Amino acid sequence: MSAKAISEQTGKEFLYKYIDPSVAVQDRVRYVNVTPATDLNLLAQQHPWLLSERLVVKPDQLIKRRGKLGLVGINLDLQGVKEWLKGHLMKEITVGRAKGVLKNFLIEPFVPHTQDEEFYVCIYATREGDHVLFYHEGGVEVGDVDAKAQRLTVTVDDKLSDAQVKEQLLTHVPDDKKDVLASFIVALFSLYEDLYFTYLEINPLVVTKDGVYVLDMAAKIDATADFICKAKWGDVEFPPPFGREAYPEEAYIADLDAKSGASLKLTLLNPQGRIWTMVAGGGASVVYSDTICDLGGVEELANYGEYSGAPSEQQTYDYAKTILSLMTREKHPQGKVLIIGGSIANFTNVAATFKGIVRAIKDYQGPLKEHEVSIFVRRGGPNYQEGLRVMGEVGKTTGIPIHVFGTETHMTAIVGMALGHRPIPNLPPVAVHTANFLLNANSSPMTPASSRTASFSEPKTTNDVTPPKKSKAGLPPAKATTLFSSHTKAIVWGMQTRAVQGMLDFDYVCSRDQPSVAAIVYPFTGDHKQKFYWGHKEILVPVYKNMADAMKKHPEVDVMISFASLRSAYDSTLEAMQYPQVHTIAIIAEGIPEAQTRKLIKIADEKGVTIIGPATVGGIKPGCFKIGNTGGMLDNILASKLYRPGSVAYVSRSGGMSNELNNIISRTTDGVYEGVAIGGDRYPGTTFMDHVLRYQETPGIKMIVVLGEIGGTDEYKICQGIKDNVITKPVVCWCIGTCATMFASEVQFGHAGACAHQASETAMAKNQALRDAGAYVPKSFDELGDVIKSVYDDLVAKGTIVPAQEVPPPTVPMDYSWARELGLIRKPASFMTSICDERGQELIYAGMAITEVFKEEMGIGGVLGLLWFQRRLPRYACQFIEMCLMVTADHGPAVSGAHNTIVCARAGKDLISSLTSGLLTIGDRFGGALDAAAKQFSKAFDSGMLPMEFVNKMKKDGKLIMGIGHRVKSINNPDMRVQILKDFVKQHFPSTQLLDYALEVEKITTSKKPNLILNVDGFIGVSFVDLLRTCGGFTRDEADEFVEIGALNGIFVLGRSMGFIGHYLDQKRLKQGLYRHPWDDISYVLPEHMSM
Repeated sequence: MSAKAISEQTGKEFLYKYIDPSVAVQDRVRYVNVTPATDLNLLAQQHPWLLSERLVVKPDQLIKRRGKLGLVGINLDLQGVKEWLKGHLMKEITVGRAKGVLKNFLIEPFVPHTQDEEFYVCIYATREGDHVLFYHEGGVEVGDVDAKAQRLTVTVDDKLSDAQVKEQLLTHVPDDKKDVLASFIVALFSLYEDLYFTYLEINPLVVTKDGVYVLDMAAKIDATADFICKAKWGDVEFPPPFGREAYPEEAYIADLDAKSGASLKLTLLNPQGRIWTMVAGGGASVVYSDTICDLGGVEELANYGEYSGAPSEQQTYDYAKTILSLMTREKHPQGKVLIIGGSIANFTNVAATFKGIVRAIKDYQGPLKEHEVSIFVRRGGPNYQEGLRVMGEVGKTTGIPIHVFGTETHMTAIVGMALGHRPIPNLPPVAVHTANFLLNANSSPMTPASSRTASFSEPKTTNDVTPPKKSKAGLPPAKATTLFSSHTKAIVWGMQTRAVQGMLDFDYVCSRDQPSVAAIVYPFTGDHKQKFYWGHKEILVPVYKNMADAMKKHPEVDVMISFASLRSAYDSTLEAMQYPQVHTIAIIAEGIPEAQTRKLIKIADEKGVTIIGPATVGGIKPGCFKIGNTGGMLDNILASKLYRPGSVAYVSRSGGMSNELNNIISRTTDGVYEGVAIGGDRYPGTTFMDHVLRYQETPGIKMIVVLGEIGGTDEYKICQGIKDNVITKPVVCWCIGTCATMFASEVQFGHAGACAHQASETAMAKNQALRDAGAYVPKSFDELGDVIKSVYDDLVAKGTIVPAQEVPPPTVPMDYSWARELGLIRKPASFMTSICDERGQELIYAGMAITEVFKEEMGIGGVLGLLWFQRRLPRYACQFIEMCLMVTADHGPAVSGAHNTIVCARAGKDLISSLTSGLLTIGDRFGGALDAAAKQFSKAFDSGMLPMEFVNKMKKDGKLIMGIGHRVKSINNPDMRVQILKDFVKQHFPSTQLLDYALEVEKITTSKKPNLILNVDGFIGVSFVDLLRTCGGFTRDEADEFVEIGALNGIFVLGRSMGFIGHYLDQKRLKQGLYRHPWDDISYVLPEHMSM
């Protein structure tokens, strides 16, 4: 949601800190917060002013009319405050229908003043601008300020001046206070704008000879502006409405939501309730709550929540396990029900999200059975058949009663089943996979385009875009009546390949001549071409780095679809509106600050541009054009007959519910002519009435469906339009959110705009007004389909609609990736891996989660054991590996590898090139003797050769013994690296047979020459063989295989890489120049035949 209430303390902190310092605001830093944890005896020490001032104490928990409720202690000393708190702290009270405990209080200085020094001021946001209300009387008895206050509207992007305030607001204020009040109100308005307030009320505002005092304050801020205001806001805590506790589980889900691109919401209403919901979609979640309340379940409804926006399997698992944990804490004598519902998804992979829910059900299967939980599931959308299958399977395997339904069942029918109001049908098994909808049984591979260029009931009507009506001189240009046609071309902002491919598939199945996507704008890459499918063949769509190039090269484009993030959507939309060719813009992003949205609306109105969104999936015009992911995948496009126009147009706020309307309308009428989801924000770019008027003027549309919702007053314009005969076509309308008036405390639903601020904004009031105006209004959402069918049948009977013969669409091949997702095909993998898996929520090393690796403190040696040897090695083995890396890390700059690295570094090469140059010298003569030594000594030992026999054989064969010999070290000047390793191995290894054998060989070789010692390479090689053979983690064959495939040389490569990097960094740090080898160190000789 966007507008969120803040505590009085937070609001005043913002005001005192950021209001213009020149304004005479008093008591800027004198206040104390008291909670049950506060030590009242320490208050005076921490805040000495408490002893010298008269005080006011009041609860700070979003309670309205505290004065009238007797919840304000006035003109008290500190002892009086303590006594007052004893009578109120942790006491339960009832405010309206909400019961709650008083636990958070504010203590401030008492301001002596007279009644005529009290004033009222309020600023609040609407679509057109911000309203400033002022009344020359304030306080508890202020009364109905809406009716009697002076009002001034500051339109979007306009400023407020002292003169305006004095002239329009302060007409009843004494002259000696006008200047002070005017400057304060102007500064307050500036603060309101700068800190993205949406509501700010001060009552009373006291003005004395000393200055301005803010006594009581209520405020809301636009939480979506956090990315703009974070520096000033800090970490804002949003308290729950009075009467509802703040649960840690709600905070956990809010944290998940903040870290995710998806939407995850949870509000606990009654944790002891028996009816729990886990609903996909902001609009659908409201509809399910409505239906539960309509069927008498309001007292037992435990929670409100929703998940949407394609959460991952892990995110859905985390969300589901939270709900399952909550619902299995207390038993209910009647058992419990869990409703896993949702509309037909547009782009969420239902199977993936359901797999997360299934994991949670398996984890909680014991408690679920113990608490006698029955689960009812209804869902549609991409891969929903597979999702329903796995959900049904888990019911069978766990013994939990799980009833599963798809799009053949009305969305909310499972509520009646769950509450015992309707029987649970035994439905035949649903189709196994999405592909069943994609396989066209019709023998004709193509359908004539002409059959789908007009309304299904009027084949001769064209769908070309009607140009905007010419506006009168001095007025802004009028907006187009028809937004899309079969020739519409769009630019997509953002690299949304799946959405673009969906649009192209829709174009193809509608038999469009050309793709609707002309180009993509993506600022994060250079200009290039992106490959997509057009039916069976591949095509290239140009991608541009900047919008100017795209618009210039594609003048035929008149639609922009913006997938820009909430942070960049404002700027990219502003840029798009600079081009006169653009008539329609769809903004998909959710969470754009309301102040920015209002500026976009104002500019769009001035330029005659239609904005769909923000926070929308878009819209669809069957047979012509669809925005992004609207309508879902091809299976739903075909099932809902969206490839050709029908006679019914709809407008809704919710994207998911728009797809549900596609389903309902296709089952009850000849289909959809056009549908738009205007978006769930408080200020959508276009309103219900904007589109209803378009539909009224479109000949092919015979009836209109509106799915309104709680919050706002747009639906009343439809009422007036019907009464004034501006709207003459039948309108079927239902406003969701009827449950809101049944809750004891305010609930913010999934959409930012779904919140009633006055009685007229409730869903019940709007439904009644629509009914009274002459719209067709069902009794509940359950009956919406029946009412649509009744109105449609009546139009058919009158001859207004003449259904045409159905013509099948062309087939569209399924993408390989989606076919694989559905399990329809298989293909051998290009790679196989068994050591690491990064696909899940957490990185896995050889079956061990990365968190466990750190929890067990496995270190580098342990990680190397997992990745190289696929084993969790003993602690001593991990230590030995780390010691090997340490002793092989470097051996000075003179060795060949370090020398090469240094030369490369000094030649100006980069780190990777220099490191590679050094690594390429590793071989039998330098560093690569580990494998060879291990093989030679193992072969000799395993064959039963005596050490002397081994030495003699190698001499006879003319071969060097790998791992024996050193240029500098000798029996008299031992290598301490070897000594350190030897001491460790002898102390910790279970057996050292091969090492002992190698040391016997060393005795023989050093007797001939002192430097023929067992060197580091040789020692590590033979010790590693002992480790692999005796640590208990490997068979003999496995141990030998690791030696054979070169694992041991990896120890030297890994260790010495540290040294090579060190040499590289050292040379760069020392700023060494290009290396040239000195002449006097080179022996220049002639070729041998010339010297003779």
